[in-house]
Amino acid sequence: MHKILLVEDNREVAGVLFDYFESLGMELDYADNGELGLQLALNENFDLILLDLMLPRMDGLTVCNSLRDAGNYTPILMLTALDNREDMLNGFKHGADDYLTKPFDLEILEARIKALIKRYRGEVTQSTLSFGSLRVDQKTRQAYREGKKLALNPTTYTILEQLCLKAPEIVTRREISEKLWQEKEPHNDVLRSHIYQLRNQLDKPFSRPMLTTLPKIGFRLEEI
Repeated sequence: MHKILLVEDNREVAGVLFDYFESLGMELDYADNGELGLQLALNENFDLILLDLMLPRMDGLTVCNSLRDAGNYTPILMLTALDNREDMLNGFKHGADDYLTKPFDLEILEARIKALIKRYRGEVTQSTLSFGSLRVDQKTRQAYREGKKLALNPTTYTILEQLCLKAPEIVTRREISEKLWQEKEPHNDVLRSHIYQLRNQLDKPFSRPMLTTLPKIGFRLEEI
């Protein structure tokens, strides 16, 4: 049974979501403001957080950023009534894993939730991937470069794992999108934002970059 934290100040929307997901056997906890949502997320274990962008006391971006700064990488699906490109990109830059605008289709929301939880949990394996100074532990879903642990969320981990599995060969944009969303990339800039986050962890703290972009094709890892 999946346990979900819903942080949403609209009681009508919250009621609809509770009715739908509890009928599927999921357990939901609820906060109607950002401060309470952050407190619950830090003090309890959830499989996923449904987080509204516009919240009283503390907005969704601040909640998301605070969780990631605290080392909490529970998948976050951000909900918003604002169909705005900059709002979407800000959500990803603050650590969100997916983004859905209101009004939304409940079955689409369900599919995205299940995909995020599945990706976060991963397959329990004993495998360790290595490429140059990079090591990816598939059992714990953690990655290290030069012995330093990388702070990856579920999405950036999945991208890095795919890159390491094929390194030094190219992983196409389509391959990454299909792995993440099982469908067409939700927005042209979404994958770019996740790659930016990955670079901040994989390349910027080190003297040499590993992640190479091949414009309009894809990405690959290089050990120079």
